Amino acid sequence: MSDAYAPALEALLMLATEPVSAADLAEAVGEPIAEVEATLAELAEFYQSSGRGFELREVGGGWRYYTGEEYAELIAQWLLEGQRSTLSQAALETLAVVAYLQPITRGRVSAVRGVNVDGVMRTLATRDLIEEIGRDEDSGARLYATTNFFLERMGLSNLSQLPPLAPHLPEASALEAELADLAVHNLPAEAPTPLVEADHA
Repeated sequence: MSDAYAPALEALLMLATEPVSAADLAEAVGEPIAEVEATLAELAEFYQSSGRGFELREVGGGWRYYTGEEYAELIAQWLLEGQRSTLSQAALETLAVVAYLQPITRGRVSAVRGVNVDGVMRTLATRDLIEEIGRDEDSGARLYATTNFFLERMGLSNLSQLPPLAPHLPEASALEAELADLAVHNLPAEAPTPLVEADHA
């Protein structure tokens, strides 16, 4: 790829959880929209011609990476059957954030945890532990909350029964303080405050 900013476009798109417009990408890399659109088209063609397991598509007014359609069955099997029955530490911590602050956007979960949670959120949704429940009125971002299956797996009848955050979680005190501060502004009065140690989920 001749364009020097093509790797920058790839890096930005790797982080995207929704299609990103050529205009936004052009602004990010400081290049004309027409040139960025041409580079994106070249990248899409390059991935397709080189037989990659993923592809770059223009959908919904923007660009985003997708896995190849021919691998849909493999991916579904891996997600639904091939993974361990227990959740990873990252998944547990992400689930805790959702449980504390629901409804919450994926971007806010990432901000609280300090890492990109796109893949972890997909895993939790695949396991029916969280679900999309609507859109944020201000940003339009998707809102997520825990499911009835989550309560069932935790042995709870409602969210008010959630016990304190597991003390062994990394930097638990800092995370709990951050969540408590956010909860003052984001949670209704009757909402729960903590989450169970869920490594049996």
